[in-house]
Amino acid sequence: MSQLLKSSGAMSAATMLSRVLGLVRAIIYTRFMGTSWVADAFYLAFSVPNLFRRLLGEGALTAAFIPIFKTKEKTEGEAAMWQAANAVISGLMIAGAAIVLLGFLGISAALALGFIKDGKTLLMLGLLRVMMPYLLLVCLAAIFMGMLNTRGHFFVPAMGATMLNIVMITSVGLSVWIGRMNGWRLDQQVYGLAIGVVIAGIAQAAFQLPLLRKEGFRYQWTPPWTDPTVRRVVAQMIPGSIGVAAFQINVLMTQGLAFAVEKGVLSSFEVAVRLMELPQGVFGISMATILLPTLSGLAAEKKYPEFRATLGQGVNWLVFMNLLASVLLVALAEPMIRLLFEHGAFDAASTHASASALMFLAPGLVAFSVVNVLARAFYALGDVKTPMWISIFCLVTNLIITAAVIWRFKQAGMGFANTLTGLMNVSLLFYALRKKLKTLELVELRRHIAVLLGAAAVAGCAAWLLFRWWANHLGHDSFATRLGEVFVPMTLATAIYFGISAAFKTGHAHDVFGMFKSRLNRSKG
Repeated sequence: MSQLLKSSGAMSAATMLSRVLGLVRAIIYTRFMGTSWVADAFYLAFSVPNLFRRLLGEGALTAAFIPIFKTKEKTEGEAAMWQAANAVISGLMIAGAAIVLLGFLGISAALALGFIKDGKTLLMLGLLRVMMPYLLLVCLAAIFMGMLNTRGHFFVPAMGATMLNIVMITSVGLSVWIGRMNGWRLDQQVYGLAIGVVIAGIAQAAFQLPLLRKEGFRYQWTPPWTDPTVRRVVAQMIPGSIGVAAFQINVLMTQGLAFAVEKGVLSSFEVAVRLMELPQGVFGISMATILLPTLSGLAAEKKYPEFRATLGQGVNWLVFMNLLASVLLVALAEPMIRLLFEHGAFDAASTHASASALMFLAPGLVAFSVVNVLARAFYALGDVKTPMWISIFCLVTNLIITAAVIWRFKQAGMGFANTLTGLMNVSLLFYALRKKLKTLELVELRRHIAVLLGAAAVAGCAAWLLFRWWANHLGHDSFATRLGEVFVPMTLATAIYFGISAAFKTGHAHDVFGMFKSRLNRSKG
């Protein structure tokens, strides 16, 4: 069985829990706000610090720092490793605090001058001002997570995101309760969600500190401006901030356009993104998180055959799992969204709008996930410029396509633009990485890709046909029929996909069954 698959088990389980809670959070948010102008303002405001989280935290900073952190451990020992960590954290706190302060002062000045008259924009800026501290907190949480990953811990850091979601979910209930007691409007109640975001950032960072202390980490202020590790990290992360965060930058750009187009376009697209992020996080982000320290260690020891083999194994596994997830999201977009989100302020029209976005966004799932892995392969090799230039090209292309189609096709056009540029991004990264490494260990993927594509097509068609039959004959008026409308076709499609994979002996189904059998045997023991 794939050793990489075994290693990803705990990480995937924790990420699955976090993503499920994130989906629950999205469901509660939509029940509270629907696809209203208030929801549009909140999602756009939240996307700004969330983008910086990807740029400074989970994205370029960790991608640049972890290889150096790993090399320090192997070549200079733990004392030098922890000193480098302290210097980087000190620099992060200075940079993060400066960005938060500048953002707060800039937004306050814009609001005080009174030039902005549009109520939706005023609300967005007000919410963004409240949420600015989240930027620093979540970046600290991300660097803590990277340090623990390098030390071989994946489950606890991934559970930190669970704490974040629990706090944010709780904030909705408190906002509704306090708002009803005081007779507040929805645009006033939503500030409770913004405060909850900041508290959630504190919880996520603090959750990881006990394990870091157990590993030997003790924070001490280390002047970052004289530290060579900080200079190396900064030199690598500036261009890499675009490379690793390409998808999030795409989302922010398109959200800005959607905010100006029509009420509900942005919030409808956000629902589609939330659904797609579940499999992307469980398979794509988990695999990328595990691969970065592993590939960095192999690169530091110049074990390039093992580097190529490990990377190929990760890509192969991602394609297998996310092909199935992609076709299920396309075929069952409408019943999934109806089951999960059609409650409270989220009505049938909102379901239709969000489903149209998901059907055009989900085909890019494989590309979005593989881009995360390939970008980290470049970082492990010390190359930050190649993914940067590729991402710049794709970002410009995405913005042009989105601007051309969003006015007519709304959220569906946004999904189409992201999928098209995601496929372009992954193709260019593959081409560049093959030139860099001379060859890639993708023999298994090339051998089985036709079978996997065929299996995915058959599974997707079966899911869609059974969903249409269910909708026409049984309907979806009750919770039970809505549940069956999703899970009966999903179960059949999954069985078909794994059955075809096993029949053609691709090895993927055998790996998955073997992992579950091993875990079951350990549980019995």
